Amino acid sequence: MIFVFLSFGAIALFSFIAVATWAGERRREREAYYRSETLKRIAETQAAGGGSALEFLREEEKMALRRKREGQKLGGMITMAVGVGMMILLHAIAGPEDKDRMYLVGMIPLLIGVVLVVYAYLLAPQD
Repeated sequence: MIFVFLSFGAIALFSFIAVATWAGERRREREAYYRSETLKRIAETQAAGGGSALEFLREEEKMALRRKREGQKLGGMITMAVGVGMMILLHAIAGPEDKDRMYLVGMIPLLIGVVLVVYAYLLAPQD
């Protein structure tokens, strides 16, 4: 009985993943199509349409770069918070003989988060 339940569950899960992937790709395809049509119309209708179309593309690229950098900042801060939380948790549950070093495992995600934030603020390409 449980085998039948797990079989149906697996089929439902993978069917959902397939439909979600298909829908996401279709959405991205539509966005690309509408974007290209918009650029064509801008270039065709205006005398200086080529310049405004290029400006539109540059602005879109800047926005994508800004979104990526903000995502790196957020990811770094979340990873740092996880590291601090792990350090506190491991320090609290460690036995008396391990109290002085067990919490250092939390330094791994903390330092990864620091690197992500430092990269996003200092080393990432700016606008």
